[in-house]
Amino acid sequence: MASWKQLLQAAMDSHAHLKHSSFIQLATLGTNGRPANRTVVFRGFLDGSDRIRMHTDSRSCKIEEIKHCPFGEICWYFTESWEQFRINGKIEIIDKSTTDAIKVEQREKSWQSIAGKSKLQYLGPAPRSPYKEGPGIDYELDPSAGPFDAFSLLILEPDQVDYINLKSDERWIFTSRMSNSDKIWVPERVNP
Repeated sequence: MASWKQLLQAAMDSHAHLKHSSFIQLATLGTNGRPANRTVVFRGFLDGSDRIRMHTDSRSCKIEEIKHCPFGEICWYFTESWEQFRINGKIEIIDKSTTDAIKVEQREKSWQSIAGKSKLQYLGPAPRSPYKEGPGIDYELDPSAGPFDAFSLLILEPDQVDYINLKSDERWIFTSRMSNSDKIWVPERVNP
């Protein structure tokens, strides 16, 4: 059996021609105890690991939700191959208050990987704040500048992956375990 990451990479490769294939749903637990779900963009794996990178505005609700309960789940569906990946684990926030040098570098690297127009959204009004009519503001963007304060890098550390292929009627649960200080993945075939 291929690892979940190999299955995911194959699905991403076969769907690379579809822009929407990099959009994933991220579910967290709201501070009110209710589920909260939204679409985010998959930004790659962190440094060759199985940890998943996403970006967000530090002023968004999801930051407080993750601080309240750091566990979340990604749902990723590939429309042509009929494959779904539900990846759950702990989410880490790397933001302007982060002091660990390696994490600061990861945040800066993620910042430099996004387009200028995307960077500008972190200068606008806070998400979900009241809308105000008026002329837009033209911001000057220094390409060499570091991340704006509102830019946060989210890292999901997977601990379980539920994979289903609806074409082949095949389902696997991959669960992580520690073995001699190494993370290993244990696959189990289950009924769809």
